[in-house]
Amino acid sequence: MKNLILLLVLVSLISCKNEPKIATNNIENDVTFLADDKFEGRQTGTEGEAKASAYLVTRFKELGLEPKGTEEYLQPFSFKPKTDPHKEVEFTTNADSTITGNNVIGFIDNNAETTIVVGAHYDHLGYGGEGSLYREKDKAIHNGADDNASGVAILLNLADRLKIKNDQSEIKDNNNYLFMAFSGEEMGLLGSNYFSKNPTISAESINYMINMDMVGRMKADSTLAVYGVGTSPIFKQTLKANNEKFKLIENESGVGPSDHTSFYLIDVPVLHFFTGQHEDYHKPSDDYDKLNYEGMNLISDYIFDIINDLDDNGELAFRKTKNESEETPRFKVGLGVVPDYLYDGKGMRIDGTREDTPAYNAGIKKGDVVIKLGDSTVTDMMSYMRALSVFDKGDEADITLMRGAQKIETKVKF
Repeated sequence: MKNLILLLVLVSLISCKNEPKIATNNIENDVTFLADDKFEGRQTGTEGEAKASAYLVTRFKELGLEPKGTEEYLQPFSFKPKTDPHKEVEFTTNADSTITGNNVIGFIDNNAETTIVVGAHYDHLGYGGEGSLYREKDKAIHNGADDNASGVAILLNLADRLKIKNDQSEIKDNNNYLFMAFSGEEMGLLGSNYFSKNPTISAESINYMINMDMVGRMKADSTLAVYGVGTSPIFKQTLKANNEKFKLIENESGVGPSDHTSFYLIDVPVLHFFTGQHEDYHKPSDDYDKLNYEGMNLISDYIFDIINDLDDNGELAFRKTKNESEETPRFKVGLGVVPDYLYDGKGMRIDGTREDTPAYNAGIKKGDVVIKLGDSTVTDMMSYMRALSVFDKGDEADITLMRGAQKIETKVKF
């Protein structure tokens, strides 16, 4: 009888040992933790950001990532705050009047010649400040659940999945993986900019970079924006071949308002994923309970499939793209709306309005589509900005909207 029990125990142990490990889905837990009030909005250089970076170090260790910062997992960078918005930030080691942030960097070493960078910024706006769209007088914590605890949570999920895959396979992937949670993004892509100038691996070895910023609010039509698709010839076909779930909005440019830009500017192909702006953007109301976690799981699956598909393509060719931001008109007034950047129909669809603004005062609502402003026809976001750029404060303009099938003509006062 004792021998039989011993045999059963041994069989049980052997079967457990051979059972493959499965990645744990902690996406919702990671978002909820990072978007908690105890981090006070994770503003770069604050105690809240330091606490968030410590949490990420713990998570990287749990996932078995190797440290790849300059101080274990951390890459500190110090800078002087800009007084002139048109000048570049000055990185410095001088302790006087400086702010110090930390990139958090982990590595999967597959002994490959090339490395894929997977990134997302973890900093946010603290109690508000210059970037906040909150118009109340009281101070409030900006938890940044979508912006960008969402991207960091998917980064951690991908790190777990890729680590387990490579640990359990006799044949390693043809790339190493560098996972980087950036700080300083809200202050001007500072963490990624610093890394691009002070990389902790050979910059020439970086095959391509994947960035995720605001990927937590997928809409009912499953629209997903992907920027940088023109930065390598293989990207478009790869995105299409692996897509069964999304309505993709593709943008060729490698330059945009997130950390992928820093890598494009050192000639690295980039893909940037984004589910669109919303009324809670840069407000205290961007909280964990408003995120679409099912959509985030689909995005993680999609990026995982893209990485696997590209693995046997060697070093990807880099291609320069047109810098669309250089063509953006400058304007002196605003309508006071949140544009729907994922809308691909005719006109400029409004995803939200802010109180006490020209749009709000004119009765313009979420879902309205601007088709004419002043004398200009509006067919897309760029034509809307061109139309807006001719007006000064105090001007009044005719505006034509589509509200469903109804055409509405009214006036706005800037």
